[in-house]
Amino acid sequence: MTGLVGIFIAAMTAGLNNRVGALALVDVRGALGLGLDDASWLTTVYSAGELIAMPFAAWFGITLSIRRFVLWMLGACTLVAVILPFIRAPDLLLALRFVQGIAAGTTIPLLMMAALKFLPPTIRLHGLALYAMTATFAPNLAIWLAGYWMDGLVDWRWAYWQFVPLAAVAGGLVAWGMPREPIGMSRFGQANWTGMACGVPALGLIAVALDQGVRLDWFHSPMITVSLAAGLALLGAYLLTEWYHPAPFMKLQILARRNLALGFTLFVVLLVVLLSGSLLPASYLGALHDYRPRQMASIGLIVALPQLVLGSMVAIVLYQKWADARVVLSSGLLLIALACFSGTQLTSDWNRDQFVVAQTLQAFGQPMAVVSMLFLCTSVVQPREGPYVSGTINTLRAFGSLLGVALVGQLVSVRHRFHAEMLLDHVALAGNVFPVTPEPSRLAGVIGQQAAVLSIADAYRVLGVLALLLIPLALWMNRIPAPDVRAPVPRASVSATPLG
Repeated sequence: MTGLVGIFIAAMTAGLNNRVGALALVDVRGALGLGLDDASWLTTVYSAGELIAMPFAAWFGITLSIRRFVLWMLGACTLVAVILPFIRAPDLLLALRFVQGIAAGTTIPLLMMAALKFLPPTIRLHGLALYAMTATFAPNLAIWLAGYWMDGLVDWRWAYWQFVPLAAVAGGLVAWGMPREPIGMSRFGQANWTGMACGVPALGLIAVALDQGVRLDWFHSPMITVSLAAGLALLGAYLLTEWYHPAPFMKLQILARRNLALGFTLFVVLLVVLLSGSLLPASYLGALHDYRPRQMASIGLIVALPQLVLGSMVAIVLYQKWADARVVLSSGLLLIALACFSGTQLTSDWNRDQFVVAQTLQAFGQPMAVVSMLFLCTSVVQPREGPYVSGTINTLRAFGSLLGVALVGQLVSVRHRFHAEMLLDHVALAGNVFPVTPEPSRLAGVIGQQAAVLSIADAYRVLGVLALLLIPLALWMNRIPAPDVRAPVPRASVSATPLG
């Protein structure tokens, strides 16, 4: 349990490291003297490293032992975090950030794998609730942390140094709590290295295309076109080798089970929908009112802080014999949809206070949806299949986050242009009626502001509809009865017997 808490802290820190770095990018640019294009790649290479690490982390955790692998990765992340603020060469800066993304990206799959491996069924749902916090707690807490480092301490270097003290705590807990296991040398000769050779560049290229696509206007950029085409071709080759290989990193055959196929699909779309609670409010307050992260921290904390208890409360409900996880999942999706439809009432007069209702609905809906979905998926796998599920669901988690930012960003961009053109047409018609028209610069500012409001409201509307469309998918999953908390705990369920 102590070691698992250490992995949880490491996984949370990895999530914060990504999100805080993105929120603090303006200050980092100014401190390092980077242009907009160069600085944008700092988040891209980190996200690419995370995505690359996800499918393979569980295999390396089993082969090298969870204890040894986590400590190595924490050590690498800490070393990079210490030296990163002193690097001025852009190429070296990007290379180190990429390495840090790979090392940090391994901790999140290992958290799920360790929870499935070490926790008996009587408390396993609480372990899944901890994992769910990496998707519900970390992205929202990051807003407050970024504000505190940038505007509280007024030291941008803590956007990277924040990893160091938390990594020290996590490393100590893992070193003391996790069992010492030998390296499984025989597994190196059995692995699908051909597939990995295809999968690593495939995931990296796809991450680059998704993260840079909106900025470079997608297929109008040769780099995005080539990256996406080559990435998808290599991904197809990787998945083909995984299907036929006797010892794959991800066992694709498990997707034949309804709860896994539907649950994984639902999870990817849900990650897109969850941006309604973090990306959209921050985009509105930053674009229209020039809020700094510290000024909009409260809207993130409304969602983040309740997750400390709500995830376990959902787990307690799911342990009740009368509870149906599909209904809990659908109820969570309904609350998220209501939060989105509340956001469709957005006007240029809104500030932090007007987001309280929507964020409160998000705070309750997100753990209900994520924890229930994880329960429905992981309950249909055998103990030895835990690493395969962990690798698959975390790859989809990283992919879904990148896809969500790309889709929502593109939607807002397209609708912004549409509304700006419509408003210009209305102004042109009104100019024929009223003799006095505003100055062009003032008029452009007003139109840009109103177009931004309408485009973000449209994004809320689309994400709300998506959340509602997921409800039939959730109800179509097979019902899983609650675990029997009165059953004796098998000794093997808490042992260090390797999986896979």
